[in-house]
Amino acid sequence: MPSRSSARLAALTVAAVCSAASTVALTSPAHADSVRIHDVQGTTRTSPLTGQKVTDVPGIVTATRTYGSSKGFWLQDPTPDDNPATSEGVFVFTSSTPKVAVGDSVTVTGTVSEYVPGGASTGNQSLTEITKPVITTVSTGNEVPAPTVIDKRAVPDVYTPAGDTAAAGSVNALTLDPQRYALDYYESLEGMNVQVADARVVTATDPYSELWVTVKPREHRTHRGGTLYGSYDSQNTGRLQIQSLGATAAFPKANVGDTLEGTTTGPLDFNQFGGYTLVAGKLGTLVSGGLERETTQKQSARELAVATYNVENLDPSDATFGQHAAAIVNNLQSPDIVSLEEIQDDNGAKDDGTVGASATVTKLIDAIVAAGGPKYDWRSIDPVNDQDGGEPGGNIRQVFLFNPERVSFTDRAGGDSTTAVGVTKVHGKAQLTASPGRIDPANAAWTSSRKPLAGEFVFRGKTVFVIANHLNSKGGDQALTAQYQPPVRSSETQRHAQATEVNAFVKDILSVQKNANVIALGDMNDFEFSGTAQILEGDGDLWSAIKSLPKKERYTYDYQGNEQVLDQILISRAIRCDGDFAYDSVHINSEFNDQISDHDPQVLRFRP
Repeated sequence: MPSRSSARLAALTVAAVCSAASTVALTSPAHADSVRIHDVQGTTRTSPLTGQKVTDVPGIVTATRTYGSSKGFWLQDPTPDDNPATSEGVFVFTSSTPKVAVGDSVTVTGTVSEYVPGGASTGNQSLTEITKPVITTVSTGNEVPAPTVIDKRAVPDVYTPAGDTAAAGSVNALTLDPQRYALDYYESLEGMNVQVADARVVTATDPYSELWVTVKPREHRTHRGGTLYGSYDSQNTGRLQIQSLGATAAFPKANVGDTLEGTTTGPLDFNQFGGYTLVAGKLGTLVSGGLERETTQKQSARELAVATYNVENLDPSDATFGQHAAAIVNNLQSPDIVSLEEIQDDNGAKDDGTVGASATVTKLIDAIVAAGGPKYDWRSIDPVNDQDGGEPGGNIRQVFLFNPERVSFTDRAGGDSTTAVGVTKVHGKAQLTASPGRIDPANAAWTSSRKPLAGEFVFRGKTVFVIANHLNSKGGDQALTAQYQPPVRSSETQRHAQATEVNAFVKDILSVQKNANVIALGDMNDFEFSGTAQILEGDGDLWSAIKSLPKKERYTYDYQGNEQVLDQILISRAIRCDGDFAYDSVHINSEFNDQISDHDPQVLRFRP
């Protein structure tokens, strides 16, 4: 998935001050008297008063935000109407530290606006705000309106209505139905004081002091306490992001399966990085679920163990080499072949033309030896500078590690960053024209993206073809909470083209030798049920081996409360039909707040 650090820093800097540029202007400014918050919010996602000035809107201050650029306070009407579709809360954007306090009864005069977090191009829903406020304090020390309890009974099981085809699939103008659709339910509470109780953590605390919980404990629960994203129609309605209005240092360091015991209370916000978010003024007490990192089974002498592991922009300046090495040696049990993704060049993100990665790889190999593992050898092909995407200047690429005491690599000259590897027939068997080699690197499918690395290995006299992949990321796809339903997955266009290329190359091998042992593995950046996976699998050419696991164990990544598959190992019919293979998604990162990568490594064991 895309890195959030640069995007988030930009958002924190400009989110609120650019509100006017990111608003949805539906009407010309006009004066509207004697309105209350539910009139401002209306019965759809956008206010019927957008662009209009409202006068003396009354309410009680339920929370203040005094940090970042989106400073302001939440205002709630203590006298609600009888329409469940209209929220009784709203955010008042002050731009500077608000001078009101929780419990103040105030009236607000200002302009109603619809702020789109991240800008309109993201397709995100908007947040209704009152901007340029003039605030009058009526009284202080008032009781804050009781929080609305969000629990499994309150949240509908259906995630969202279908968008209006006449509005390009937008749900913005549809009347909210909070008793039928989960997104409508959350929207009907936008800006209001809400509460969850005894909520299980389903995405660990991240570096931005936020985590995800579920209010539906049984909803697609995984065996380790997460929530499984098993299809495009299983969005999981109970997921909710939690942030805090307090100091980030005091935010709980939670893992998946932990619980925020007691009540967590605060206003319901909407942001760019997760949609509906409970911004807590009061956090529950963190109770550990005791989650531990997994260890896979050691391969037998006759089994070949092949792994894929995204090490997340590893370069020589990182402090995680020892931890990655320990994971490979102990948790992965020193696989015979390891496909590494996101190995950066020798000076990381410094963009000075450096493309070699020998220092990065050697440092990892030495750390593995120090951790008690084998002395791996390695093969890779340096990319053309700044042509393979990823962090600018980093020149990420795939690298094969292999244990020469267990498996040999067939070196065949001719492979470089711009030459396409092919397949020939020698003595009735398939053979790569270059090993290692890159698959069709000049093809437009690989523009600003990693080119697959193909290599030939020999284990106990049997040839195994391995193709290391890191397909196009999901960056640019609309969020599950987008105003467009279903969301547009624009990144699929390039990823499908890439999957077509990989499948065609596998077909070339199998057309020469139908019983060839072929493995295509790596960070596929797509789900095992996706169109990408279907293209990779083709007409039975390959099969995603993670599907051999029970469904509740199929995940390699945890994103916004959804445990999902991004990393895959696909195997040819010769490996699958023999039946003598085992697959393991080794959960050592994705569920933990102290992760050294955001991906879990995958291991396949089989007898060629």
